Amino acid sequence: MLLGSAFSRYTPRSFGLKISSKAWYTSTSNPLLASLTAKLVPQNKVRHFLSLEDYSPAEIFALVEKASSLKKICKNLPLAQKDLDLKHSLHTSPNLSGKTVALMFTKRSTRTRIATESSVAFLGGSSMFLGSSDIQLGVNESLLDSSIVISSMVDAIMARVNGHEDIEELAKYSSVPVINALSDSSHPTQILADMLTLYEVFQKPAQSVQDALKGLKASWVGDSNNMLYEFLTAFPKCGISLAAATPQNYPIPQKYIQLATSSPQNAPIYITTSPAIAISGANVIITDTWISMGQEEEKKQRLLDFAGYQINDSLISAGNPHPDYIFMHCLPRKPDEVSDQIFYGDKSVVFQEAENRKYTIMAVLHSLLVDSTDH
Repeated sequence: MLLGSAFSRYTPRSFGLKISSKAWYTSTSNPLLASLTAKLVPQNKVRHFLSLEDYSPAEIFALVEKASSLKKICKNLPLAQKDLDLKHSLHTSPNLSGKTVALMFTKRSTRTRIATESSVAFLGGSSMFLGSSDIQLGVNESLLDSSIVISSMVDAIMARVNGHEDIEELAKYSSVPVINALSDSSHPTQILADMLTLYEVFQKPAQSVQDALKGLKASWVGDSNNMLYEFLTAFPKCGISLAAATPQNYPIPQKYIQLATSSPQNAPIYITTSPAIAISGANVIITDTWISMGQEEEKKQRLLDFAGYQINDSLISAGNPHPDYIFMHCLPRKPDEVSDQIFYGDKSVVFQEAENRKYTIMAVLHSLLVDSTDH
């Protein structure tokens, strides 16, 4: 592995933190409001799913294991004993019967919405989609008020928001579990789907998720965004090393480098501006959109800034990843980010990855709402 001015290897140490400004008004930005509403915070401890930062490696592995079992059950694949045990519990438990999951989305969604609604239906529950045109989330009604009211009528909330402080505000006052369907700094259900995909591709017979993932090298080539932040939060502590290449003007916030290097047991991370260096020896190459929702006005400049970052045959030849590498992209994809040859080629597992959104979301719902032994 090449190190030097273009490539930095990070190990556990102290970093200064930068806190971004809040996009929406919340109780945490107003001490007086926080003191007045303290009594409204639910007294019973509710387990949420806001970021993989909040989950231990063992809990993350368990969710991926459960997702793998649920996929086999749903698709009538051969079942091991642990899969049969889960199938039996699904047949003998009420699961989500009589329960409602609210989907509160302030941004567009394809895979997340379909995965969630189909998962809730499989588990016997009902889902209620509440888009930005349906409710006044954070507009004419505060997040605080919305959280208290909506959580009093449903059994869980799946929320796709703008700022991460919005999902934290919803969770703070919700009396039911809140699941992060995407925020500007976190996308935990997507990273679980990616981990399930890695497990399916690289596992050996009867191998656990932990053993299958340990020692893999993942490479990120693209924007410094919520996907990369969540990878930094989860991959190193789960034994997956991560090399990330972002353009010079798109640095990774120190907070996420600190999280990735918070324990000497974590797998190492490498930061560079060179895509070719980042993918050297990689088992999996990952990219994402260069222009996220809300950044459309920056498109012209971003296309200039990301010149040389397309995943294509030339980059693969220059970077020399592992011969058995795979390619992943969370979708939707644009040709600027990855060539057709790579995206539709034999190394690509993007559609398997997309399908796995369903089973990992189902595993989170089951663990939070059905299987009390998981939390």
